[in-house]
Amino acid sequence: MQTLKASSVRPMARAPGVRAAPRMQRPAVVHVKAELKVGDKMEVYPDYFRVLKTSQGGTVSLSSFKGKQPVVLFFYPKAATPGCTKEACRFRDEYSRFTQAGAAVFGISSDSPEENAAFAKANNLPYPLLTDANAILRKTFGIKPDLLGLLPGRQTFVIDVSGRCVMAFNDQFKVEQHVDEALKVLSSTSVTA
Repeated sequence: MQTLKASSVRPMARAPGVRAAPRMQRPAVVHVKAELKVGDKMEVYPDYFRVLKTSQGGTVSLSSFKGKQPVVLFFYPKAATPGCTKEACRFRDEYSRFTQAGAAVFGISSDSPEENAAFAKANNLPYPLLTDANAILRKTFGIKPDLLGLLPGRQTFVIDVSGRCVMAFNDQFKVEQHVDEALKVLSSTSVTA
Protein backbone atom coordinates (compact mmCIF):
# COMPACT_ATOMS: atom_id res chain seq x y z
CA MET A 1 0.00 0.00 0.00
CA GLN A 2 1.35 3.38 -1.00
CA THR A 3 0.80 6.54 1.02
CA LEU A 4 0.67 9.81 -0.92
CA LYS A 5 1.85 13.04 0.53
CA ALA A 6 -0.18 16.18 -0.20
CA SER A 7 2.81 17.70 -1.98
CA SER A 8 3.04 14.73 -4.34
CA VAL A 9 -0.58 14.96 -5.48
CA ARG A 10 -0.87 17.09 -8.60
CA PRO A 11 -4.03 18.47 -10.14
CA MET A 12 -5.26 16.57 -13.13
CA ALA A 13 -4.19 18.12 -16.44
CA ARG A 14 -6.92 19.26 -18.80
CA ALA A 15 -7.06 18.24 -22.38
CA PRO A 16 -6.18 21.08 -24.78
CA GLY A 17 -9.18 23.32 -25.55
CA VAL A 18 -11.19 22.14 -22.54
CA ARG A 19 -12.21 24.86 -20.12
CA ALA A 20 -12.91 24.48 -16.46
CA ALA A 21 -16.57 24.55 -15.53
CA PRO A 22 -17.67 27.98 -14.31
CA ARG A 23 -18.04 28.30 -10.57
CA MET A 24 -21.60 28.58 -9.36
CA GLN A 25 -22.42 31.74 -7.45
CA ARG A 26 -24.08 31.21 -4.13
CA PRO A 27 -27.51 32.77 -3.72
CA ALA A 28 -27.71 35.70 -1.34
CA VAL A 29 -28.22 34.60 2.22
CA VAL A 30 -31.05 36.30 4.06
CA HIS A 31 -30.77 36.26 7.82
CA VAL A 32 -34.27 36.29 9.20
CA LYS A 33 -34.41 37.70 12.72
CA ALA A 34 -37.95 36.48 13.21
CA GLU A 35 -41.41 37.49 12.22
CA LEU A 36 -41.90 41.20 12.83
CA LYS A 37 -44.38 41.47 15.67
CA VAL A 38 -46.20 44.25 17.49
CA GLY A 39 -43.85 45.72 20.08
CA ASP A 40 -40.65 44.97 18.16
CA LYS A 41 -38.11 47.77 17.76
CA MET A 42 -37.30 48.16 14.08
CA GLU A 43 -33.58 48.79 14.59
CA VAL A 44 -33.05 45.12 15.46
CA TYR A 45 -33.99 44.32 11.85
CA PRO A 46 -30.92 45.26 9.77
CA ASP A 47 -32.99 45.66 6.61
CA TYR A 48 -34.91 48.49 8.29
CA PHE A 49 -31.91 50.57 7.19
CA ARG A 50 -31.93 49.25 3.59
CA VAL A 51 -32.26 51.84 0.83
CA LEU A 52 -35.17 50.99 -1.50
CA LYS A 53 -35.98 52.37 -4.95
CA THR A 54 -39.27 54.24 -5.28
CA SER A 55 -41.80 54.42 -8.10
CA GLN A 56 -41.10 58.16 -8.21
CA GLY A 57 -37.47 57.69 -9.26
CA GLY A 58 -35.84 58.25 -5.89
CA THR A 59 -34.77 56.16 -2.95
CA VAL A 60 -35.93 55.87 0.64
CA SER A 61 -34.87 54.15 3.84
CA LEU A 62 -37.63 53.36 6.32
CA SER A 63 -35.28 54.18 9.19
CA SER A 64 -35.11 57.82 8.02
CA PHE A 65 -38.63 58.37 9.42
CA LYS A 66 -37.70 57.41 12.99
CA GLY A 67 -38.27 60.38 15.28
CA LYS A 68 -40.16 62.24 12.54
CA GLN A 69 -43.42 60.48 11.69
CA PRO A 70 -45.17 57.12 11.79
CA VAL A 71 -44.95 54.86 8.73
CA VAL A 72 -47.65 52.68 7.20
CA LEU A 73 -46.04 49.97 5.11
CA PHE A 74 -48.27 47.65 3.11
CA PHE A 75 -46.78 44.67 1.30
CA TYR A 76 -48.75 43.56 -1.73
CA PRO A 77 -48.11 40.54 -3.98
CA LYS A 78 -48.08 41.98 -7.53
CA ALA A 79 -48.77 45.36 -9.12
CA ALA A 80 -51.79 45.72 -11.38
CA THR A 81 -53.56 42.58 -10.18
CA PRO A 82 -57.19 42.89 -9.03
CA GLY A 83 -56.66 42.51 -5.27
CA CYS A 84 -53.57 44.69 -5.20
CA THR A 85 -55.26 47.39 -7.27
CA LYS A 86 -58.25 47.39 -4.91
CA GLU A 87 -55.98 47.67 -1.87
CA ALA A 88 -53.75 50.38 -3.38
CA CYS A 89 -56.79 52.42 -4.47
CA ARG A 90 -58.33 52.17 -1.01
CA PHE A 91 -55.08 53.53 0.47
CA ARG A 92 -55.30 56.28 -2.19
CA ASP A 93 -58.91 57.10 -1.32
CA GLU A 94 -58.09 57.37 2.40
CA TYR A 95 -54.69 59.03 1.89
CA SER A 96 -55.79 62.38 3.33
CA ARG A 97 -56.72 60.63 6.59
CA PHE A 98 -53.23 59.14 6.77
CA THR A 99 -51.57 62.50 6.15
CA GLN A 100 -53.85 64.16 8.74
CA ALA A 101 -52.56 61.56 11.21
CA GLY A 102 -49.02 62.57 10.20
CA ALA A 103 -48.16 59.20 8.66
CA ALA A 104 -46.05 58.37 5.62
CA VAL A 105 -47.60 55.63 3.47
CA PHE A 106 -45.64 53.18 1.32
CA GLY A 107 -46.73 50.21 -0.75
CA ILE A 108 -44.05 47.61 -1.28
CA SER A 109 -43.62 44.63 -3.62
CA SER A 110 -40.93 42.84 -5.57
CA ASP A 111 -42.06 44.54 -8.78
CA SER A 112 -39.45 46.67 -10.56
CA PRO A 113 -39.48 50.46 -10.06
CA GLU A 114 -40.78 50.78 -13.63
CA GLU A 115 -43.67 48.36 -13.01
CA ASN A 116 -44.51 50.16 -9.77
CA ALA A 117 -44.34 53.56 -11.53
CA ALA A 118 -46.77 52.38 -14.23
CA PHE A 119 -49.10 50.97 -11.55
CA ALA A 120 -48.95 54.20 -9.54
CA LYS A 121 -49.60 56.34 -12.63
CA ALA A 122 -52.49 54.19 -13.88
CA ASN A 123 -54.22 54.47 -10.48
CA ASN A 124 -53.19 58.03 -9.50
CA LEU A 125 -51.49 56.84 -6.32
CA PRO A 126 -50.26 59.80 -4.24
CA TYR A 127 -47.75 57.78 -2.20
CA PRO A 128 -44.56 56.03 -3.33
CA LEU A 129 -44.39 52.34 -4.14
CA LEU A 130 -41.14 50.70 -3.08
CA THR A 131 -39.25 47.89 -4.79
CA ASP A 132 -38.16 45.08 -2.50
CA ALA A 133 -35.70 43.42 -4.88
CA ASN A 134 -35.55 39.65 -4.34
CA ALA A 135 -38.15 40.00 -1.55
CA ILE A 136 -35.37 40.55 0.99
CA LEU A 137 -37.37 42.87 3.26
CA ARG A 138 -40.41 40.57 2.96
CA LYS A 139 -38.26 37.63 4.12
CA THR A 140 -36.50 39.61 6.84
CA PHE A 141 -39.85 40.69 8.31
CA GLY A 142 -41.03 37.07 8.16
CA ILE A 143 -43.99 37.62 5.83
CA LYS A 144 -45.15 34.17 4.88
CA PRO A 145 -46.49 33.31 1.42
CA ASP A 146 -50.19 32.55 1.05
CA LEU A 147 -52.21 29.95 -0.87
CA LEU A 148 -49.78 27.05 -0.37
CA GLY A 149 -46.83 29.28 -1.20
CA LEU A 150 -48.21 30.41 -4.56
CA LEU A 151 -48.62 34.10 -3.64
CA PRO A 152 -46.37 36.43 -1.70
CA GLY A 153 -48.08 37.40 1.55
CA ARG A 154 -50.19 40.54 1.93
CA GLN A 155 -49.21 42.27 5.17
CA THR A 156 -49.54 45.78 6.58
CA PHE A 157 -47.41 47.24 9.34
CA VAL A 158 -47.67 50.51 11.23
CA ILE A 159 -44.40 51.75 12.69
CA ASP A 160 -44.66 54.52 15.27
CA VAL A 161 -42.46 57.62 15.57
CA SER A 162 -40.05 55.84 17.92
CA GLY A 163 -39.47 53.06 15.36
CA ARG A 164 -41.58 50.43 17.09
CA CYS A 165 -44.03 48.15 15.26
CA VAL A 166 -47.49 48.93 16.63
CA MET A 167 -49.60 46.97 14.13
CA ALA A 168 -49.17 43.88 11.98
CA PHE A 169 -52.17 42.79 9.92
CA ASN A 170 -52.18 39.89 7.45
CA ASP A 171 -55.09 38.89 5.24
CA GLN A 172 -54.81 37.99 1.56
CA PHE A 173 -58.50 38.44 0.79
CA LYS A 174 -59.77 41.28 3.00
CA VAL A 175 -57.65 43.80 1.11
CA GLU A 176 -59.57 46.89 2.19
CA GLN A 177 -59.42 45.93 5.86
CA HIS A 178 -55.67 46.66 5.77
CA VAL A 179 -56.58 50.35 5.46
CA ASP A 180 -59.19 50.21 8.23
CA GLU A 181 -56.81 48.50 10.66
CA ALA A 182 -53.99 50.98 9.96
CA LEU A 183 -56.30 53.99 10.42
CA LYS A 184 -57.64 52.54 13.67
CA VAL A 185 -54.12 52.29 15.07
CA LEU A 186 -53.12 55.74 13.83
CA SER A 187 -56.05 57.29 15.67
CA SER A 188 -54.23 56.33 18.88
CA THR A 189 -52.27 59.32 20.21
CA SER A 190 -49.33 57.13 21.28
CA VAL A 191 -48.46 56.30 17.64
CA THR A 192 -47.81 59.86 16.50
CA ALA A 193 -46.46 61.33 19.73
